[in-house]
Amino acid sequence: MLALVTGASSGIGLQYATALARDYHTDLLLVSNQQQEQVEAAEHLALTYGVKAIPLYMDLSRQDAAEQLHQYCEDNNLAVDILINNAGVFFFNPLTETSMKRLELMLMLHVVTVAKLTRLFAADMTKRQLTEAEQQERVLGRPRRKGYILNMSSMSAWMAYPGIQTYNATKAFIYNFSKSIWYELYPQGVNITVMTPGAVDTALFGLAPNLRKLAVNLTVSIPPEKLVKRALRRMFQGNKTDMPGLLNHLATPLLKHTPDWLVRLTYRFVSQFQK
Repeated sequence: MLALVTGASSGIGLQYATALARDYHTDLLLVSNQQQEQVEAAEHLALTYGVKAIPLYMDLSRQDAAEQLHQYCEDNNLAVDILINNAGVFFFNPLTETSMKRLELMLMLHVVTVAKLTRLFAADMTKRQLTEAEQQERVLGRPRRKGYILNMSSMSAWMAYPGIQTYNATKAFIYNFSKSIWYELYPQGVNITVMTPGAVDTALFGLAPNLRKLAVNLTVSIPPEKLVKRALRRMFQGNKTDMPGLLNHLATPLLKHTPDWLVRLTYRFVSQFQK
């Protein structure tokens, strides 16, 4: 199998690439805008796990990025069995203080490119005919499907929170988009899973190291390796959605009913720790 992982040069994306190579012996197409890092990651994964790992430098926030990436796969006869839409950005800023460039970056990366990549590669997957050997292959004890797509949303999809207003909205799009597409694709032999984790212990949120460590110890934040292992398992099992963490499940219904005074107080407090 071949997995295409976006944002694969660091953080959660690199964890996905590593787990796919190590645990599922999957060949990789690594896509990110960090050229040197992804070349080094591809070389390491290929050498360590004996898989084929192709690094591809690309700015996925460009209007035509999805079409270019899909065309690259066609030109190089790369049939993508697994699509991991992981690339993303995060910033904490009032909307009126956010530059148009950063606003557009997030909208393009989280909404436009995710929707286009899902559209293009899902269409390829539904048309694919599995070989007899592939039909007999089982993943996690289940018959192999024509293709798998995993989209990264967030627990913040249920939040209306100042400072991350655009992030919340784009993650809500990914969540509802993916759930809707699941009904369309599953009968055609393709599974799409959307993950909605809470905080993940990466540098994405800009927290100080001591606060990151405290969040993990309190189980408010989840290590990326643990998240990825669970996400891949859920994807291969055919789950539509998944949210790791009992506390997150308990907190989600409360997010819609948080009083305004508490939202404002939390916003002032969190603002102190943002870079």
